[in-house]
Amino acid sequence: MSDPVILDSLERGIRALGQDPAEHPIESYLAWIALLGKWNRAYNLSGIRDPARMITHHLLDSLAVLPFVHGRHCLDVGTGAGLPGFILALALPQTRWVLLDSNRKKTRFLNQAVLELKPGNVEVVAGRAEDYRPPEPFTTVTCRAVASLQRLQAMTAHLRAGGGRLLAMKGAELRDELAQVHGARVHELHIAGIRGKRHLVVME
Repeated sequence: MSDPVILDSLERGIRALGQDPAEHPIESYLAWIALLGKWNRAYNLSGIRDPARMITHHLLDSLAVLPFVHGRHCLDVGTGAGLPGFILALALPQTRWVLLDSNRKKTRFLNQAVLELKPGNVEVVAGRAEDYRPPEPFTTVTCRAVASLQRLQAMTAHLRAGGGRLLAMKGAELRDELAQVHGARVHELHIAGIRGKRHLVVME
Protein backbone atom coordinates (compact mmCIF):
# COMPACT_ATOMS: atom_id res chain seq x y z
CA MET A 1 0.00 0.00 0.00
CA SER A 2 1.27 3.48 -0.88
CA ASP A 3 2.48 5.77 1.89
CA PRO A 4 -0.43 8.25 2.28
CA VAL A 5 1.96 11.14 3.00
CA ILE A 6 3.97 10.45 -0.17
CA LEU A 7 0.80 9.95 -2.18
CA ASP A 8 -0.68 13.24 -0.93
CA SER A 9 2.56 15.10 -1.71
CA LEU A 10 2.57 13.74 -5.25
CA GLU A 11 -1.07 14.56 -5.92
CA ARG A 12 -0.76 18.07 -4.46
CA GLY A 13 2.37 18.68 -6.53
CA ILE A 14 0.62 17.58 -9.71
CA ARG A 15 -2.28 19.94 -8.98
CA ALA A 16 0.19 22.77 -8.38
CA LEU A 17 1.48 22.17 -11.92
CA GLY A 18 -2.05 22.76 -13.20
CA GLN A 19 -2.58 19.08 -13.98
CA ASP A 20 -5.21 16.60 -12.80
CA PRO A 21 -3.86 13.68 -10.73
CA ALA A 22 -6.75 11.53 -11.98
CA GLU A 23 -5.20 11.68 -15.46
CA HIS A 24 -1.84 10.38 -14.23
CA PRO A 25 -0.64 6.80 -13.56
CA ILE A 26 0.08 7.53 -9.90
CA GLU A 27 0.80 3.92 -8.91
CA SER A 28 3.33 3.57 -11.74
CA TYR A 29 5.13 6.70 -10.56
CA LEU A 30 5.32 5.32 -7.03
CA ALA A 31 6.49 1.93 -8.33
CA TRP A 32 9.31 3.71 -10.19
CA ILE A 33 10.34 5.50 -7.00
CA ALA A 34 10.34 2.22 -5.07
CA LEU A 35 12.45 0.53 -7.75
CA LEU A 36 14.90 3.44 -7.88
CA GLY A 37 15.23 3.34 -4.10
CA LYS A 38 16.00 -0.38 -4.25
CA TRP A 39 18.63 -0.02 -6.99
CA ASN A 40 20.14 3.07 -5.37
CA ARG A 41 21.32 0.97 -2.44
CA ALA A 42 23.61 -1.01 -4.75
CA TYR A 43 24.28 1.20 -7.76
CA ASN A 44 24.07 4.82 -6.55
CA LEU A 45 21.96 5.95 -9.51
CA SER A 46 20.78 9.15 -7.79
CA GLY A 47 22.14 11.31 -5.00
CA ILE A 48 18.57 11.74 -3.73
CA ARG A 49 17.55 8.90 -1.42
CA ASP A 50 14.56 10.36 0.46
CA PRO A 51 11.27 9.34 -1.25
CA ALA A 52 9.73 12.74 -0.45
CA ARG A 53 12.55 14.51 -2.31
CA MET A 54 12.29 12.01 -5.17
CA ILE A 55 8.69 13.17 -5.56
CA THR A 56 9.66 16.83 -5.89
CA HIS A 57 13.09 16.70 -7.52
CA HIS A 58 12.50 13.74 -9.84
CA LEU A 59 8.80 13.16 -10.52
CA LEU A 60 7.33 16.67 -10.34
CA ASP A 61 10.40 18.19 -11.98
CA SER A 62 9.89 15.83 -14.92
CA LEU A 63 6.12 16.36 -15.11
CA ALA A 64 6.60 20.13 -15.32
CA VAL A 65 7.82 19.52 -18.89
CA LEU A 66 4.68 17.61 -19.90
CA PRO A 67 2.79 20.49 -21.60
CA PHE A 68 5.76 21.19 -23.89
CA VAL A 69 6.14 17.71 -25.39
CA HIS A 70 5.49 17.90 -29.14
CA GLY A 71 4.49 15.00 -31.38
CA ARG A 72 4.52 11.30 -30.59
CA HIS A 73 8.11 10.17 -31.23
CA CYS A 74 10.37 11.36 -28.44
CA LEU A 75 13.96 10.96 -27.27
CA ASP A 76 15.50 11.63 -23.85
CA VAL A 77 19.24 12.27 -24.15
CA GLY A 78 21.41 11.46 -21.13
CA THR A 79 18.34 10.05 -19.44
CA GLY A 80 20.16 8.68 -16.38
CA ALA A 81 17.56 6.93 -14.24
CA GLY A 82 14.85 7.97 -16.71
CA LEU A 83 14.51 11.69 -16.06
CA PRO A 84 12.46 13.13 -17.53
CA GLY A 85 11.91 10.53 -20.27
CA PHE A 86 10.65 7.52 -18.36
CA ILE A 87 8.27 9.63 -16.28
CA LEU A 88 6.94 11.41 -19.38
CA ALA A 89 6.49 8.05 -21.12
CA LEU A 90 4.36 6.86 -18.21
CA ALA A 91 2.33 10.10 -18.34
CA LEU A 92 1.90 9.97 -22.14
CA PRO A 93 1.18 6.36 -23.16
CA GLN A 94 0.21 7.47 -26.68
CA THR A 95 3.80 8.61 -27.35
CA ARG A 96 6.88 6.49 -28.12
CA TRP A 97 10.09 7.16 -26.21
CA VAL A 98 13.72 6.22 -26.66
CA LEU A 99 15.81 6.65 -23.51
CA LEU A 100 19.47 7.16 -24.39
CA ASP A 101 22.41 6.99 -21.99
CA SER A 102 26.03 5.84 -22.23
CA ASN A 103 26.15 4.65 -18.61
CA ARG A 104 25.49 0.89 -18.63
CA LYS A 105 24.36 0.61 -15.02
CA LYS A 106 21.72 3.25 -15.66
CA THR A 107 20.47 1.53 -18.80
CA ARG A 108 20.34 -1.76 -16.86
CA PHE A 109 18.11 -0.06 -14.30
CA LEU A 110 15.90 1.33 -17.06
CA ASN A 111 15.57 -2.08 -18.71
CA GLN A 112 14.49 -3.48 -15.35
CA ALA A 113 11.98 -0.63 -14.95
CA VAL A 114 10.57 -1.45 -18.39
CA LEU A 115 10.35 -5.13 -17.42
CA GLU A 116 8.58 -4.48 -14.11
CA LEU A 117 6.40 -1.46 -14.91
CA LYS A 118 5.60 -2.52 -18.50
CA PRO A 119 4.99 0.95 -19.98
CA GLY A 120 4.76 -0.47 -23.51
CA ASN A 121 6.12 2.67 -25.18
CA VAL A 122 9.77 2.77 -24.05
CA GLU A 123 12.97 1.62 -25.75
CA VAL A 124 16.28 1.84 -23.87
CA VAL A 125 19.45 2.48 -25.89
CA ALA A 126 22.98 2.47 -24.49
CA GLY A 127 25.12 5.01 -26.32
CA ARG A 128 26.04 8.64 -26.94
CA ALA A 129 23.85 11.15 -28.75
CA GLU A 130 26.65 11.99 -31.19
CA ASP A 131 26.89 8.34 -32.29
CA TYR A 132 23.21 7.42 -32.25
CA ARG A 133 21.58 6.97 -35.66
CA PRO A 134 17.87 6.21 -35.22
CA PRO A 135 15.74 4.85 -38.08
CA GLU A 136 13.63 8.01 -37.95
CA PRO A 137 14.12 11.45 -36.34
CA PHE A 138 12.26 12.63 -33.25
CA THR A 139 9.55 15.25 -32.82
CA THR A 140 10.73 16.06 -29.27
CA VAL A 141 14.18 15.66 -27.74
CA THR A 142 14.47 16.22 -23.98
CA CYS A 143 17.56 16.58 -21.81
CA ARG A 144 18.12 17.37 -18.15
CA ALA A 145 21.44 18.85 -16.98
CA VAL A 146 23.38 17.25 -19.83
CA ALA A 147 25.44 19.99 -21.52
CA SER A 148 25.42 23.66 -22.52
CA LEU A 149 22.63 24.85 -24.81
CA GLN A 150 25.05 25.39 -27.68
CA ARG A 151 26.45 21.87 -27.34
CA LEU A 152 22.97 20.39 -26.99
CA GLN A 153 21.86 22.03 -30.22
CA ALA A 154 24.86 20.63 -32.06
CA MET A 155 24.76 17.11 -30.62
CA THR A 156 21.02 16.64 -31.25
CA ALA A 157 20.63 18.36 -34.63
CA HIS A 158 20.72 15.05 -36.53
CA LEU A 159 18.18 13.53 -34.14
CA ARG A 160 15.41 16.09 -34.55
CA ALA A 161 12.75 15.98 -37.25
CA GLY A 162 11.88 19.04 -39.30
CA GLY A 163 9.93 21.21 -36.87
CA GLY A 164 11.22 19.04 -34.03
CA ARG A 165 11.58 20.52 -30.58
CA LEU A 166 14.50 20.45 -28.15
CA LEU A 167 13.52 20.79 -24.48
CA ALA A 168 16.47 21.55 -22.21
CA MET A 169 15.86 21.53 -18.46
CA LYS A 170 18.12 24.02 -16.71
CA GLY A 171 18.73 25.69 -13.36
CA ALA A 172 18.79 29.36 -12.46
CA GLU A 173 21.67 30.97 -14.36
CA LEU A 174 21.17 30.96 -18.13
CA ARG A 175 22.39 34.32 -19.44
CA ASP A 176 25.76 33.17 -20.78
CA GLU A 177 24.31 30.06 -22.41
CA LEU A 178 21.43 31.93 -24.03
CA ALA A 179 23.87 34.38 -25.57
CA GLN A 180 25.38 31.49 -27.57
CA VAL A 181 22.14 30.26 -29.20
CA HIS A 182 19.35 31.70 -31.33
CA GLY A 183 15.59 31.22 -31.25
CA ALA A 184 15.37 29.92 -27.69
CA ARG A 185 12.26 30.45 -25.57
CA VAL A 186 12.66 30.28 -21.80
CA HIS A 187 9.92 29.19 -19.41
CA GLU A 188 10.30 29.42 -15.64
CA LEU A 189 9.07 26.25 -13.95
CA HIS A 190 7.40 26.45 -10.54
CA ILE A 191 7.54 23.11 -8.76
CA ALA A 192 6.13 22.54 -5.29
CA GLY A 193 8.93 21.63 -2.88
CA ILE A 194 11.80 23.02 -4.98
CA ARG A 195 13.06 26.40 -3.81
CA GLY A 196 15.67 27.12 -6.45
CA LYS A 197 14.67 28.42 -9.87
CA ARG A 198 14.10 25.92 -12.65
CA HIS A 199 13.88 26.80 -16.31
CA LEU A 200 12.89 25.01 -19.48
CA VAL A 201 14.54 26.20 -22.67
CA VAL A 202 12.57 25.39 -25.82
CA MET A 203 14.39 25.40 -29.16
CA GLU A 204 12.72 24.58 -32.47
